[in-house]
Amino acid sequence: MILNDTEILVAGIISPCHAAQIRSVEGRPIISHGLSSFGYDLTLAPELKAFKQRTLDMSGAIDPKAFDSSSLIDLDLHDGPRDSYFTLPRRTYALGRSLERIKVPVNALGICTAKSTYARCGLVVNTTPLEPGWEGYLTLELYNATDQDLIVYANEGIAQVFFLTGKVPSVTYADRNGKYQDQGPEIVTARV
Repeated sequence: MILNDTEILVAGIISPCHAAQIRSVEGRPIISHGLSSFGYDLTLAPELKAFKQRTLDMSGAIDPKAFDSSSLIDLDLHDGPRDSYFTLPRRTYALGRSLERIKVPVNALGICTAKSTYARCGLVVNTTPLEPGWEGYLTLELYNATDQDLIVYANEGIAQVFFLTGKVPSVTYADRNGKYQDQGPEIVTARV
């Protein structure tokens, strides 16, 4: 079964939680965020870290067992005519995070997908499942699949998460002390 808007709200899964879709701020249209019929549209925090562009003569590889955070650079947050934004260079992968803290019920699994507004512009949002009992701020993996720079707005909708429910598993993510449990309000890189 999938949780609907009322069930998500009553369960207290998202904090802060907007009980309706926010589509404008002070009369300006924005990329929506907040509660939807069967999910929640998450907001991108004003922090984005991109993988450095490598040239053929650069050595080294990204190793998930020994992640080197120096392979990431902070992207500048710009103030523009349509609100604060990042410019995600073409064919670039970046890490961001949600402004919302999520607490997945022990009988649910969260799945996160891209918002159609961004998907239609070539942005791929890649996140892993939110396991039963996991809680924290969600690290978002973003990829600009186009050959042009892409504007990504901070403090606006970036991805939608929905929750599937079932019987409580014998061991939850919290029970096994998962390595990403309680990740704080910063971007969390690969851990082993």
